[in-house]
Amino acid sequence: MADKTYSFSGESSTGFDDVEEFLLANEAVNNMPRDRFSQVIDLMHKGNRAFRENRLEDAIHCYSKAHNLKPGDPVILSNRSVAFSRISQFLKNRSASDSEYQPVNGLDPTTHAELALKDAEKVMNIRSNSAKSYFLKANALILLERYEEAHKTLVSGLHIDPLSNSLQVSLQNLESISAGLIKRTKLWKPQRSDDFDCTLCLKLLYEPITTPCGHSFCRACLFQSMDHGNKCPMCRTVLFISPRTCSISVTLNNIIQKNFPEEYAERKSEHETLTNLGVDLIPLFVMDVVLPCQKLSLNIFEPRYRLMVRRVMEGNHRMGMVVIDSATGSIADFACEVEITECEPLPDGRFYLEVEGRRRCRILRSWDQDGYRVAEVEWIQDICPPEGTRERDDLQAVARDAADLTCSWIRSAKEAARADRRSRRTEVLQAEGMPGPQDPESFSFWLVNLLNLRPSERLELLRLRDTREVLGHT
Repeated sequence: MADKTYSFSGESSTGFDDVEEFLLANEAVNNMPRDRFSQVIDLMHKGNRAFRENRLEDAIHCYSKAHNLKPGDPVILSNRSVAFSRISQFLKNRSASDSEYQPVNGLDPTTHAELALKDAEKVMNIRSNSAKSYFLKANALILLERYEEAHKTLVSGLHIDPLSNSLQVSLQNLESISAGLIKRTKLWKPQRSDDFDCTLCLKLLYEPITTPCGHSFCRACLFQSMDHGNKCPMCRTVLFISPRTCSISVTLNNIIQKNFPEEYAERKSEHETLTNLGVDLIPLFVMDVVLPCQKLSLNIFEPRYRLMVRRVMEGNHRMGMVVIDSATGSIADFACEVEITECEPLPDGRFYLEVEGRRRCRILRSWDQDGYRVAEVEWIQDICPPEGTRERDDLQAVARDAADLTCSWIRSAKEAARADRRSRRTEVLQAEGMPGPQDPESFSFWLVNLLNLRPSERLELLRLRDTREVLGHT
């Protein structure tokens, strides 16, 4: 054995953490041959002297040789347990600088503590009424940071010997350790670092998704990137994921939400601002003129509009549709809000949409946001005569007459369709869901949708605020 010493502050011990002397009276009890018993006595004396001189490895070596000669002896096991615990404690308390300049080879502190626990449990089985056996086991458990088990062991020991000063002191020390751990747990928070940032927007991760290749991004950022290609933005691994099938990383999201609540709230507010623009703000899909009550199917393939559709679907499912005015070369001054009634993400990243026109609006101003256009609008509707006036009655009469004629036309169209006149089938489908004439404005726009009008003509209808004039186009 190497002659290695372990320096401790306050080494002199008079309690249970000191070794016991091996008494000659044990010889009569165990009926050992005298020469063998003498060897045990000699080894125990050498071991105890080495322990008190802090040559703990030499002490353990002596106790182990004595144990081989006299297995299961509680004094030998108790002393070896104390020595193992002492080395474990020394190694745990050793500073980093000491380890650098004077490295110690051999077993780690955890292994020494486990060996101490093993010997202590053997002593407890032999000396079940000994307070020291409970102390030894609890001390090893504390070194292993198994504090709850250590607490139960010390309480059990105090039931055996309520006046044991060593057990009382150890229990007080353990309670101090536990209180400190609880306080640190409450105060500890993960340090804000780049590990919690999205590498695309460089902000705190919001609704994080961890890809199969191990990288984490904001959900919106990842799929915005995938609008331009199906590869991981970091390592370029091909990703077979979609917004429909890919869920957020719940554990990572909970850590972020719990430990960075203020910054998380800011990110949530920022996200909601993009998905719920407000009562007078709408995203614009620049394509064609759509009228209220008009139904339309769309294939969305441009990356900027894919992003817009995802945000719209997370919000109120509504967007504006507007055309480029041929007279000015810029977007028209009037648009129609449409509601997405069906949205089907396709495997290649496109969206298949079915939309229906809802409200008209006048565009006050517009600007670009993440590649698509957003507008501040003023909602408009027809100037309708007040209830009970002659003008209102006349308007209702005109609407009823138009409705009657339309119903007659629909019946004729259905009969033609049954006769397999295919050219009329589309018109029949378009004529479904007719609003009642009691809502002249909605009925007038539903009716003009049956006509094959040019975009410029539909744009003029959007600008009108007189229901009679709209009905006049039919």
